[in-house]
Amino acid sequence: MRMVDLIIKKRDGHELSDEEITFWIDGYVKGEIPDYQSSAMQMAILFRGMNNREIATLTDRMEHSGEVLDLSHLKGVKVDKHSTGGVGDKTSLVLGPMVAACGATLAKMSGRGLGHTGGTLDKLESIPGVTIAIEGDRFAKQVNSIGCAIVGQTGSLVPADKKMYALRDVTGTVESIPLIAASVMSKKLASGSDAILLDVTVGEGAFMKNMDDARTLAHIMVDIGNRLGRNTKAVLSDMSEPLGLAVGNALEVKEAIAALHGKGPEDLMELCYTAGSIMLVQANCAKDLEDGRKKLHEAIESGAAFEKFVKMIEAQGGDISYILHPEKFVVAKNLIEIRSEQEGYVKSLDALDIGIASMQLGGGRETLEDVIDMSAGIMLNKKIGDYVKKGELLCTLHTNKSEKEYAPIIEDVKKAYVIVKEKVEARPVIREIIEK
Repeated sequence: MRMVDLIIKKRDGHELSDEEITFWIDGYVKGEIPDYQSSAMQMAILFRGMNNREIATLTDRMEHSGEVLDLSHLKGVKVDKHSTGGVGDKTSLVLGPMVAACGATLAKMSGRGLGHTGGTLDKLESIPGVTIAIEGDRFAKQVNSIGCAIVGQTGSLVPADKKMYALRDVTGTVESIPLIAASVMSKKLASGSDAILLDVTVGEGAFMKNMDDARTLAHIMVDIGNRLGRNTKAVLSDMSEPLGLAVGNALEVKEAIAALHGKGPEDLMELCYTAGSIMLVQANCAKDLEDGRKKLHEAIESGAAFEKFVKMIEAQGGDISYILHPEKFVVAKNLIEIRSEQEGYVKSLDALDIGIASMQLGGGRETLEDVIDMSAGIMLNKKIGDYVKKGELLCTLHTNKSEKEYAPIIEDVKKAYVIVKEKVEARPVIREIIEK
């Protein structure tokens, strides 16, 4: 078998056999197939696509290219949740403790943020003392005792994806839906959970800009998960505007704390209740979605969900006084108010523009080596559908940058808001649920 023949075969639009895909991935990870041939194959896949059987085989070979975690020794049905990324997405910080308080087991491995999207690990590390490097017995003990842990991915998981993504990033093949699906699902499957809920975001602040692409990606990933023996479902959630009101690490943690007290923004709470009810059914902790939602409401109202969050942060070395007294979080020295220059309704609030602005204020990183200012970000006061008077506060920028540095960002944020005279309806955060 020769790699060049497989590249030509896919270039000409033919299916690759399971053996041919295995030959490619195994050979590439071992260094027997060079980068330039793997890049050529990925470009051929971008143009010619793959069927579901090919994608499932690709995912399986990527999953088994390194360590695969065995979580069978942990109690209960292990559920995991993955978001395809967005702006202001602090869902995992709220959702994990909520489902754990209802009896589900969440052993979650998360990533860091890059570009306009925020990372769950970065948000956690804005809490003084928190460590995300938890492995082995300590990880198992934490999950078994309190029902949830959110930690960093081990370096030995899915080495094929690390090599392939580095190539995709510099060869223009990031957008390939089969390659996106295999990348996401290989990491989720290698993380060892029994059930997976995918939050596939759609809109300006998401990787998938339209519903057709988001739906296609979701269906493929759900099919992969179920083909490979995991109970997998998906929600399509709106990311045309930021999720919630807070964008930026410490700001989002404070909003997550408010949400766990039942005082979170409506869109964030609805996403958590919808996703959480699906996860409880997957974990056999609720008989149906209605029962799951009822249990989640009770966990919020009783304080059980907040208590789980406190215990998780404490178990991971965090200073829980910040959770009990969020006013202790450091506030950026420069708070810049942006006010409306006209009266009307907010028609659009570009999530991508807001995410980039938050990153430029210091709240994100353009490269993995950049250091994040945990206090930086944006607090929104108005979102799509809201009525605004002239001079009313739209949002507040939080930054430690100099005026010379943040002045251009002000104009970018102003442009993110489009205000019209006609009444505008708020957008529903849940666009679709995909179970098969």
